[in-house]
Amino acid sequence: MKSVIDGLKPEIVWKHFENITKIPRPSKHEEKILNSLRKFANERNLKTREDSTGNIVVLRPGSGGGEKASTIVIQSHVDMVCEKNRDSNHDFMKDPLDLYIEDGWLKAKGTTLGADNGIGVAAALSLLEMPKETALPPLECLFTVDEETGLTGAFALNGQIIKGRTMLNLDTEDWGEICIGCAGGGDSSITLPIETQEAPSDFLSFQLSVEGLQGGHSGVDIHEERANAIVFLSSIVDTLSRNTDSRLVSLEGGDKHNAIPREAFATLLVSPEAVSDAQIIVSNKESAFKKEFGSLETNMQVILSGLDSSPKNTLTKKCQIKLINLLRTLPHGVLKYSHDVKGLVETSNNLASVKIVNNNYNIACSTRSSIAEALEFQRERIAIMANSYGASIEQDQPYPGWAPNINSPILDITTKIYSEMLDRKPHICAIHAGLECGVIGEKVDGMDMISFGPTIKGPHSPDERVEISSVDKFWNLLLRILETLAVK
Repeated sequence: MKSVIDGLKPEIVWKHFENITKIPRPSKHEEKILNSLRKFANERNLKTREDSTGNIVVLRPGSGGGEKASTIVIQSHVDMVCEKNRDSNHDFMKDPLDLYIEDGWLKAKGTTLGADNGIGVAAALSLLEMPKETALPPLECLFTVDEETGLTGAFALNGQIIKGRTMLNLDTEDWGEICIGCAGGGDSSITLPIETQEAPSDFLSFQLSVEGLQGGHSGVDIHEERANAIVFLSSIVDTLSRNTDSRLVSLEGGDKHNAIPREAFATLLVSPEAVSDAQIIVSNKESAFKKEFGSLETNMQVILSGLDSSPKNTLTKKCQIKLINLLRTLPHGVLKYSHDVKGLVETSNNLASVKIVNNNYNIACSTRSSIAEALEFQRERIAIMANSYGASIEQDQPYPGWAPNINSPILDITTKIYSEMLDRKPHICAIHAGLECGVIGEKVDGMDMISFGPTIKGPHSPDERVEISSVDKFWNLLLRILETLAVK
């Protein structure tokens, strides 16, 4: 049976990537991909090192004249964000991804693709099985776990399993760029107790939904001011509660802390006399949203649909006001741009999800900043907001940013090679997203690092896609950098 990747270049990288897409690897459930890495190393008689968290280093001796060169660390993470469209039946714990090609891009039907960071993993595996005559320095291919839910693997990394002091991180998502810095960040988990009362017996039951938004990466895409389904939904519910006789039964939306919410849903009870007014309000809100966001969010839908069954309880008026006001108060989007780097988002917050957990509403926020003090300032504000509505809050240990080093030796080498390939200088930048470089740099003293990769769009959403032609360019750049380092 013909594979989707047949004929794609470079064959070795696409072969490994296709194999990876058949292996379940949600964050915190990386057992199968880790076992696959161990098997890969054993079959090729490659030595490995592991730490207690599950991070694995696979070693390849230098070759083709690079036997005595300095060791180079090739780093990527094995987990992926598992997002799917509402109509998808895909089970990320067992089903292979359904790949297809469209207009020069590789995608997965109805789900995230896992090119973030599966292409990096595939490139590392390809390096490990290159022919012995290939000019390569000694390699330590570091595969980290659970990057997507808070850089867990990097935080718990035992730095002793890494001997090299030059690292190529393969987790940047724009061909033509070299990343030399990133934002730090930290999550907030807000808990608001649910209080209920008996529902009116004669009210009609409805589902209100906001669907079809782009979503995307809460760091990389936050500057595009994409719509947030929770923000929209809470605004509609607020307007309904102020202008109609309606009661909120439940409200949920969003999923991952690092994904902009694409959809959100509420169950409402509306008095028969107020149904017409409710429909007009929802229609007017949808029109207002489309007027503001319609050119960007072209698939946006706001739907009010009747339900056959009627719930027995609703939130109390007091609880409903607390929930909606809190959701409307919490910040979402860019909070500040850098004064030093034009166009660089310095601080942001993602209102990521609202879920019912153990008879409480759990609201997750993900805050990012390239300045540690600014990060904590915003997290303190979020705590004040939560407490003011009677909610409790837990905030995890923030992860550090990665301070740029414009005098980096590996940056100089990569810039020269990249410039030859592009016929211009690459874009050297810092990004408003969490990369493991900052954490690993704290674990391994003296590490000289850069990050680069092929072009990946829509990470953390079912729109995720990788530009096929850029993967070949990325692979050639990686080989040329390593060939240069092999003879230094």
